[in-house]
Amino acid sequence: MKKVVRLGAGSGFWGDAMDPAVELLERGELDYLCFDFLAELTMALLQRQQLKNPQMGYVPDAVTYMNAMLKTARDRGTKLISNGGGVNPRAAAERIAEGARAAGLQGTRIALVEGDDLLHKLDDLIAQRVPMVNMDTGDSDFAAIRSRVVSANVYTDSTGIVEGLAGGADVVIAGRVSDNAVYVGPLAHEFGWARDAAHVNRFASAVTLGHIVECAAACTGGMSSRFAEMPNMGRVGFPIVEFSADGSAEVTKLAGTGGRVDLFTIKEHLVYEIADPRSYLMPDAVADFTSLKLEQAGEDRVRVSGITGRPAPDMLKLVVGYQDGWIGESMAFFPWPNAFDRAVKARQTMLERFERMGLEASQVHFDFIGVNMLHGPGAPKPDPAVANQLPEVGLRCAVRTRTAEEADKVRRAGSHLWIMGPGGTSFGTPMKPRPVISLWPTLIPRSFVEQKTEILVS
Repeated sequence: MKKVVRLGAGSGFWGDAMDPAVELLERGELDYLCFDFLAELTMALLQRQQLKNPQMGYVPDAVTYMNAMLKTARDRGTKLISNGGGVNPRAAAERIAEGARAAGLQGTRIALVEGDDLLHKLDDLIAQRVPMVNMDTGDSDFAAIRSRVVSANVYTDSTGIVEGLAGGADVVIAGRVSDNAVYVGPLAHEFGWARDAAHVNRFASAVTLGHIVECAAACTGGMSSRFAEMPNMGRVGFPIVEFSADGSAEVTKLAGTGGRVDLFTIKEHLVYEIADPRSYLMPDAVADFTSLKLEQAGEDRVRVSGITGRPAPDMLKLVVGYQDGWIGESMAFFPWPNAFDRAVKARQTMLERFERMGLEASQVHFDFIGVNMLHGPGAPKPDPAVANQLPEVGLRCAVRTRTAEEADKVRRAGSHLWIMGPGGTSFGTPMKPRPVISLWPTLIPRSFVEQKTEILVS
């Protein structure tokens, strides 16, 4: 058993930069390079892709990254772990196997982890009277959306990843495991943790460290309130975790890379997207963030220790995606002088056009770009005398409708401003209506979930 396991964060989201991950792989002397590609809405979007093409449904970056890095990873003995399989991890695993064969890497072992997709079990859950209450709204009428459901994926633990690594996998590709499971799995495998009372704190520690680094550059200077102090963020270094057998760890990055690792960057991401810091609920364990100790252990190096927690919860989060109408959108821009007054007049004109066109919308929303677009109702009421001195003001209109035809009326009304609008009106790119996928998060018993792991060989 190793005394220290080195894991690198290779991605924080679908679309993240690949070059910092390649740099980690080449210089980081890693045991594992771990990639988190998924957000809550991602699964519904990928499900729509698969409905159009049964061979799709995975995150394309997951295949691109694995194929680009596989030879170097094999040469260096680094294993690649990813949740980029999305709703079709089998297709992703097959594409990676094809890429390995094309690169002359016959014998590459790819672990495919399935079991998070419960779309086919929804009616069984309903029949067995699982409440399916919406965690965000308290709504219990799941039947009202059942016919419009397009995806149903449960956050699973690292069990399948552990099984894949035990099977000698060089690459693990999973679906909707929790974000930090791609880090917990390798650690549980390397240290031989059992899911018993003796290892609860070890799992809680792995969950915590996985949470700290799962968004990659977010703990090495990205998204920081101290942004002005962060050097060379365009060449930022992604984080490395050096995890010890006793459950302590140090977070660092490669020398010479941009960004920074200090107590504040770690704290900033520790509190990112959490509710109760004493009870960070994850499928592998419940971590208590108030128990840990942080120490600056050197330049760009923070030690994390003392983490405690509780056993994994009996309930798991299931996120259901369902079709929920359409969004129509338009954008226009107005110049000084009197830019704000021009935008206000354009809003009035568009509302009059909506009335003439018989727009049927459940929501009509306007933003004044440069005035209140980010803060919305929290922004102070604009003083026209001040706002009219701005060099330009934009007007964004978004409506929500039941059909694409109704949503398209927004684009058409926006184009009417070419002639009906104030002088000097300029336009952004015309936007086609887009479907709305809403989420219904709920809790289900863990007993309904069964992960399956299969090894594919290139």
